[in-house]
Amino acid sequence: MDIKILALSVGVLVAAGLAGLLAHWLIFNALGRVAARTETDLDDRLVARCRGPARLIIPLLAVSFAGPLVKLPPKLASGLTHALSITLIIAVTWLFLKVAGAIEEWILARYTVDVVDNLQARKIHTQVRFFRRVVIVIIAVITLAAILMTFKQVRQVGTSILASAGVLGIIVGMAAQRTISNLLAGIQVVVTQPIRLDDVVIVEGEWGRIEEITLTYVVVRIWDLRRLVLPITYFIEKPFQNWTRVSADILGTVFIYTDYTIPVQELREELNRILEASPLWDGKAAGLLVTNAKETTLELRALMSAPDASKAWGLRCHVREKLVEFVQKNYPDSLPRVRAELEREGGRGAV
Repeated sequence: MDIKILALSVGVLVAAGLAGLLAHWLIFNALGRVAARTETDLDDRLVARCRGPARLIIPLLAVSFAGPLVKLPPKLASGLTHALSITLIIAVTWLFLKVAGAIEEWILARYTVDVVDNLQARKIHTQVRFFRRVVIVIIAVITLAAILMTFKQVRQVGTSILASAGVLGIIVGMAAQRTISNLLAGIQVVVTQPIRLDDVVIVEGEWGRIEEITLTYVVVRIWDLRRLVLPITYFIEKPFQNWTRVSADILGTVFIYTDYTIPVQELREELNRILEASPLWDGKAAGLLVTNAKETTLELRALMSAPDASKAWGLRCHVREKLVEFVQKNYPDSLPRVRAELEREGGRGAV
C-alpha cells in the first residue's frame, strides 16, 4: 500500500479523534451551563461524573464513523476495528458506572444519617447501596460477555455451549447454589430490612452497629472497634437483637444494692435530679423501684430513657456512679452489710 495513502488515512483518523474531543468540549460546556440554571443538582452531578467517560466515547465514535472513509490494509483495519469495539465497550461501561454513582450520590445526599431520627435515611442508604452493588455486578458480567463476543473464536464456542445449555445450566446451578442463596438472602434483607446500616444489634453475644451490607456478608462494628463478619444468610436464619428496628430511642436500667435501711423515696428524688441535670436523658421515662428483697440487701432498679443506644450506655454509667456516690455520702450506714451472730459462753452476742 502507498505510504502517502496510509499517512493520509492515519491523518484522517487522528483528525476525527481531535474533532471528537472538540465536540466533547462544546457539548459538555453547554450541558454545564444548562445544568447550572436548573433547580435540581442531579444534572450537575451527572454532567460532572460523565465528563470523563464521554471524553473517551465521543472521539471513539468519531474515529469509528471515519473508519469507512479511509483505506487501510485489511489486517490493520480489522485490528483497529476490533480494538475500537473493545475500547468503546469499556468506555460505555465506565459511563454506566458513573451514572449509577451520580444517582446514588444524589439520593444519599437527600437522606442524611447525621440526625437524631434517621430511621428513614438508614432505610434508603441500605437499599441504595445494596442495589448499586447489584447493578455493578450485572454491568460487569454484561461487559465481560460483550468483550468476549467480539472474538470470533469465542462466538464459535458460544454456539456449542448454547447447544448444551440445559446440562450446563444444571452444573452451574449446582456449583453456584450457595452464591445464589446468599444473593437472594441479600435481596430479602434489603427489601424486608430486618437490619439497616448503622442499626444497633446484638449478635453472637456482641454489641455493635451494622457497618456494611454487601451481596454476601454483613460487617458489624463491635463497641471495641473489632469487626464481626457474618454471612448475610445469618440475619435470615438466626435470631438476633435489633435495638433500632423501629426507632433509635431506648430504655436503660441500672441496678444497685443497698441495706434495708435506705430511704427509697429520697433515692428516687436524687435519681430525678441526676437525670434532669444530664444532657443524655431525653425526658421520656424515669423511675426507681424496689425490684427484689434478698436476705441481706434490697435490689433497686433505676429506669431511664435515652435517644439512642450510645447515649443510653453513657447515661447508665453516669446514673450508677452518682447514685452510689449519693448513698456513700448521705447514707453510709445503708451500704450493703453482712450481719452475723457469734455465740460465746454464757450467752449470745449479736454483731
